[in-house]
Amino acid sequence: MSKAGLFEGQRFELIHGDLIDKMGQKPPHASAIQLCMAVLVKVFGVDLVRVQLPVEAGAVDRERSLPEPDLAVLVEARRDFAQRHPDGRELALVVEVADTTLRHDAQTKRDLYARAGVPEYWVLDLNGRRLIAHQRLDVAICEYVGIQSYAEHEAVLLAEQPIDISALPP
Repeated sequence: MSKAGLFEGQRFELIHGDLIDKMGQKPPHASAIQLCMAVLVKVFGVDLVRVQLPVEAGAVDRERSLPEPDLAVLVEARRDFAQRHPDGRELALVVEVADTTLRHDAQTKRDLYARAGVPEYWVLDLNGRRLIAHQRLDVAICEYVGIQSYAEHEAVLLAEQPIDISALPP
């Protein structure tokens, strides 16, 4: 349908066979993406940080899902990403910013990214002013076995660097 032009000018994300309308972002959501991007670029460099671009779902989800996380960090920049989207094993981190989508991001997308093999997944909860970090992916069961919530006055360790949570939400 997309190739036929039925969704021209519209932004959707395919999750479990459902087209999720990527409606316009409220200023706090857009600002949080910008702030997170700046932090991630400082840690990883601009070539490894992707903003709102598709990533391949895991094999079991691939036909029915093509997620577009707010931010993703590549393990390495590869020229063949011009012909394909990176898969979860080629990512170091995925970040979703949640203002109205917390449940969806903290459950549905968490499970989707775990099955794809994404080693670390963050949900920035704007309303709760916290970061929910899903770490230590157990690939055998496709679940994150380390889930921790960080308050605004705390820091999370990323690539051996402390990241102040207060720097992420607007």
